[in-house]
Amino acid sequence: MTKKMPPAVRDRAWEIAHHEMGHYAVARALGFATGSVSLTVTMDLRHHGGASISLVRAISSIDAMKQHLEARMMVLLAGAMAQTLAARHPGGQRVDKSKATAILKGEQGAEQDYAKIRELQHLLRNIVYPETDAASSERISTELKTLTDRAWQRTQDIVEELSGTIAELAAALVDGMAIVEQWGRAADTYEVMLAGQMLERLRAVQDIPSIGVGGPEKSGRVFDG
Repeated sequence: MTKKMPPAVRDRAWEIAHHEMGHYAVARALGFATGSVSLTVTMDLRHHGGASISLVRAISSIDAMKQHLEARMMVLLAGAMAQTLAARHPGGQRVDKSKATAILKGEQGAEQDYAKIRELQHLLRNIVYPETDAASSERISTELKTLTDRAWQRTQDIVEELSGTIAELAAALVDGMAIVEQWGRAADTYEVMLAGQMLERLRAVQDIPSIGVGGPEKSGRVFDG
């Protein structure tokens, strides 16, 4: 199907497919239940993508809540990071940090991801640093940066580790795209939806490792919240 797509449409689809499969693959690695992944791209390059991820999870302690919030932030960060891999060659891919930051902040989409991350990082900070004076803006900023740096670096590590898997899944998504027939006017939209059960049967999905939120800390540049 993709061979019939105009090159510009195919390129946009490839980029957004990486974004959605970044969300999907990292969510699975962090233990979230996942469902379908969908993608729509129009001839004028408008797009919409979605990865179904269940947020239902047993939380029986403050520590479990911290881990859940950090994992959710990581899933949201993963889309923009994976999107920066789309134009690169397979194997040993590295996240383009500045481009991922720009995507999150709205220059190329993902504004909703960024808004959710902002809210979650404040909620996580409230739990991790409950004694901080609400008037201590400088200290609060430092605490937010510490938490976000940690989530960013761990997400980047996972996205780079799974870069080959993300590319394979993105290819499957784009290869399944077909133009939508529209009554009474020219068809101008390509779309695809891969059901959760279908994805579950793919070896690439079955081979995604289980990765905990915890792990060794690494230093690295992160987007400023």
